[in-house]
Amino acid sequence: MLILAGISAGIVSGTWGSIPLGLIIAGIVVIGLWMLLIGQFDDPLEPSFWRRRSTQASTNALVSTIAVLAILGLINFLAVRSVQRFDLTESGLFTLSPESQQVLREMQQGVKLWIFTNDQNPQDRALLENYQRITPKFSFEYLDPNSNPGVAQAFGIKNAGDNRDVFIELQSSKRRQFLQSISPEIRLSENRITNGILQITSDRRSKAYFVQGHGEKSLTAGDNSISESVKALEDKNFINEPLNLAQLGTVPEDASVVLVIGSTRPLAEGEAKALEAYANRGGNLLIAVDPNTKSGLDTFLNSWGVKLDDRVAINAPNQRLSNAGPAVAIVTQYGNHPITAPFGKGISFYPVARPIDITPTPGVQATPLLLTDPNSWAESNLKEQPLKLDGGDRPGPLALAVALERTVTPTVSPSPTATPSPSPVPSPTATSSPSPAPTASASPNPVPSPTSAPAKPSRMVVFGNSTFMVNGFFAQQLNADVFLNSVNWLTPDQQQPLSIRPKDVKNRRIALSGEQALLLGFLALAIVPLFGFITAGALWWKRR
Repeated sequence: MLILAGISAGIVSGTWGSIPLGLIIAGIVVIGLWMLLIGQFDDPLEPSFWRRRSTQASTNALVSTIAVLAILGLINFLAVRSVQRFDLTESGLFTLSPESQQVLREMQQGVKLWIFTNDQNPQDRALLENYQRITPKFSFEYLDPNSNPGVAQAFGIKNAGDNRDVFIELQSSKRRQFLQSISPEIRLSENRITNGILQITSDRRSKAYFVQGHGEKSLTAGDNSISESVKALEDKNFINEPLNLAQLGTVPEDASVVLVIGSTRPLAEGEAKALEAYANRGGNLLIAVDPNTKSGLDTFLNSWGVKLDDRVAINAPNQRLSNAGPAVAIVTQYGNHPITAPFGKGISFYPVARPIDITPTPGVQATPLLLTDPNSWAESNLKEQPLKLDGGDRPGPLALAVALERTVTPTVSPSPTATPSPSPVPSPTATSSPSPAPTASASPNPVPSPTSAPAKPSRMVVFGNSTFMVNGFFAQQLNADVFLNSVNWLTPDQQQPLSIRPKDVKNRRIALSGEQALLLGFLALAIVPLFGFITAGALWWKRR
């Protein structure tokens, strides 16, 4: 009783002072004295208290109980010191994506999220706490805009009302930007938070130029559009611009990467030369060419050791999607490259893709990125039914994309400065002695020679398919990650993570109507117990 009183006093008061400890110690002393003295009053005709079987059994049970409590206490102590969480949901619902984790670990500055709402949604709070678990440099705060009008106005919220806006702030410079609005239907998005962190912590925005004018995929919403891909690049801090090489004749100097996606007509020779000149000065290119299409870039690609096969990749029968045809190439094997390193055995697919032949070329490092199943093949005649590997076809595995890199030394030709013309030198006469040949230092007006800039890598990624970037296909499986990782690798100054990005969470909650909830409650509280009572009664009646 003394021990229980001491423990109760400590828990209630919240402090373990002299009174709780005194009671606990007094209780332990009393028990100890009792255990020492109890053997002196045993009956001489009966075994000693310590030799009784009941005493030994009770002591064994007491020691076992104390040991179990000590083990549980140690386990809880270790669990508190090093927290481990296991997410067994299908899409990692309670775990941040590899990209988010990488961004947080590499974050150099403190970032704070401000959520202006009077309703703290548990799902949103759990997401934000996941961010905090990765790094203490991330923090968040919920604020009721009605109770904190001054702070709300500082963020540009003029009419608080029932405001539910989310802002992100770079704490070192108090730089802020709007992130998103939330509502009961629209919750905080991991994708938006991670992209917001990337944007606010970066002082540089890279420029991506999309070549247009040859039937390329449209950059704006519509049929056969890549607007989702363009928007994803904007979220990654890119500035996207269309590029008409026929008008400009050259690639702008501020281009970080140039993309040629799904052209249906060949580029003119001058346009191909402009891209080649851009690559020769250290530029980076992403080229995606579909089957049965002439790109006008064959000569340029051949100089890098790349040749586009005119056949179409066909899946083996056991590798085909149930709702797609055999020409939808499924890829689960990836090359050893930073672009595809995080993918493991993940799935990406490419509707109507052409294989790529890679020839070893001096100075060019080529790595196949996407490899089809060994049982696949490149079909030369799609009209043949059923499709099968025969003459004119090429057996798999097939490379559907390749990453290339080579080191170039850009040449810079300085423009000559205007200098006065030298005085004319009289022609030598027959009696005059011949003049010595002028040396370089004696030349009155030397012509400036080209200078070489420091060597830099030029990179290129070539796909035998552009449809995987089109709206509707882009967000499927790893397709978006393949595209974004490729652009990020091509833009080394962007310092974007090459990883798997957050996916939209599927809402698997069951929304019950009033009638369904009533039926479910009646079933649980009435029907099931009644069935149990009836069964028990039947058994009793049978056995009586």
